[in-house]
Amino acid sequence: MTWFFPAGTLAHDVADVNVTPENAGWAYSGLRVYTLNPGITITVTLDGEEGVLVPLSAENVSVTVGDTTFSLAGRKGVFASVSDWIYIPVGSVVSITGDSGEIAMCTARASNVLPVQHVPANAVPVEVRGSGRATRQVTNIATPTSFTGAHRINVCEVITPGGNLSSWPPHRHDGIGDCPTTNEEIYYFRIGRGESPHGDPTGQGLFHIYTVDGSVDDTVTLHDGDVYNVPQGYHGPTVAPPEYPMYFLNVLAGPGDERTMAFCDDPEHHWIRETWNTQTQDPRLPMTSASGRVEKS
Repeated sequence: MTWFFPAGTLAHDVADVNVTPENAGWAYSGLRVYTLNPGITITVTLDGEEGVLVPLSAENVSVTVGDTTFSLAGRKGVFASVSDWIYIPVGSVVSITGDSGEIAMCTARASNVLPVQHVPANAVPVEVRGSGRATRQVTNIATPTSFTGAHRINVCEVITPGGNLSSWPPHRHDGIGDCPTTNEEIYYFRIGRGESPHGDPTGQGLFHIYTVDGSVDDTVTLHDGDVYNVPQGYHGPTVAPPEYPMYFLNVLAGPGDERTMAFCDDPEHHWIRETWNTQTQDPRLPMTSASGRVEKS
């Protein structure tokens, strides 16, 4: 089974990216990315799935769920600001219109029908995690601590400034051996260039994954728009070259009815966390907020 998908290879119908449990070879997590164009309506049916809709580089997005229409402010790009978003219940038919730009429909197979919710950007928690060259920004969109109104889905965004790395120390959540948590995880990458508000076709980075049994040990060169599905194994680091900040959207879901983002570090590298106590967090972070790019003095 292939885990790495270069940009464009998961396009299907009107979706630029179409990850389903079937084509990923697992049971729960999914992702569809669409490019909006004025005057065109995109319709999505969540049959046995719940959804989290996040504008990536689209503004003024209109989303109709059943008989209710929501207006999302959106953003110019993933490096420009934090965006508002919508939780969409199992079984919904969703119609989406808006100005030109990219949106993501994150999905998870679920059965509990919960209320639709529009979450404003200023209610989305932004966390600076790690220290030294492992400092990164985590935007907690629909995580167990930031949003309780979902059944199985977990969604967050990570921004790694140029020269830093994320997903460090390497960790897993595959339910194998002594690791109790099981979550299938999707990484959707946008690689910026300098101060660009969104991804740039010249951007690149690195990603490493290796399994407990040694059957997979994969280091790939990432480009803007790539997808990596992680069904098992330790993943990390993701590495952003100095001139190319890295963004990734994470979608996680698993079999439990109690949502969790717990993970198990590679025991050989767990000690790294202690070194953060004597390091300084990167002053470039946080990079974004609800009101836009964070200017540093």
